[in-house]
Amino acid sequence: MADAEQGNQTSIMGFILLGFGNLHELRILLFLLFLVIYIVTMGGNILIIVLVVTDHHLHTPMYFFLGNLSCLESCYTSTVLPRMLASLLTGDRTISFAGCLLQFDIFGSLLATECCLLSAMSYDRYLAICKPLHYAARMNNGFSFQLAAGSWLSGFVASTIAACWISQMIFCGPNEIDHFFCDYTPLIKLSCSDTSQMLLVAFLLSSIITLPPFLLTLTSYVCLISTILRIPSSTGRQKAFSTCSSHLIMVTIFYGTLIIVYMLPDTATLRDLNKVFSVFYTVLTPLANPLIYSLRNKEVKEALRKALSKTVSFITNHKLFCRHLL
Repeated sequence: MADAEQGNQTSIMGFILLGFGNLHELRILLFLLFLVIYIVTMGGNILIIVLVVTDHHLHTPMYFFLGNLSCLESCYTSTVLPRMLASLLTGDRTISFAGCLLQFDIFGSLLATECCLLSAMSYDRYLAICKPLHYAARMNNGFSFQLAAGSWLSGFVASTIAACWISQMIFCGPNEIDHFFCDYTPLIKLSCSDTSQMLLVAFLLSSIITLPPFLLTLTSYVCLISTILRIPSSTGRQKAFSTCSSHLIMVTIFYGTLIIVYMLPDTATLRDLNKVFSVFYTVLTPLANPLIYSLRNKEVKEALRKALSKTVSFITNHKLFCRHLL
């Protein structure tokens, strides 16, 4: 019996990611769309990282968190989109078991990290706006580093636990994953093992990683809005409310789609929509976050202006130097 189970376990060497297989006639259009999104996402996030690292005016806890956010969104977008782009371009939708497990582990770790990091960022903004006199003492460089490191560690521990559990499961067919990346719910549905305990553990991990950070973030923004409404200047109040509301919309979309995909019961209706909801947190939020959180800020705009000025000056001086040599 053990030999039979071992044979079944090794019978599947990989999986087929169905992706957007029912939209075959739109394959090239989807490829071009996601390619542009990927280039813009990587460009925006890498720009934020470079500016935060190189400009000493941005060496503050807020921009330290934003740099971390851009870094992890660059990483987890690169975990999903390049593989999906290759599949759309070539039509090859196969992925090895090890590759699928690795994608799940890395993506899950980074996604869980973002859940924790967004709550740390909201707490930072809460202290800065609601407790400005205590901000410097409470949110120092050491504490901001601890919050960021704790977010990364929590994310990787939670996802690795799930990945190790999945690696022990038996997969004996079918091997078609109805998704555009290796996610745990579509993956464990293909297992021939008893998945009841795994589903419970996954639900508990999802609840721990998603709900407390979301509630903390929501509470922080409620306090922020309450403080903003007491600003005497209507212009300042309107500007601060506009910034705060855009942040709140993005985190609500991010956490909301995660809760729908990972915590609600698996019904036929949600099963059809989960792929669409997954696009929000894998593609759209990494695309929008650099603009929403960073590129609208006055300090970032000034750092970008200085960087462009230095670049133009360097190119001009280099041309003059080359002409002088000639």
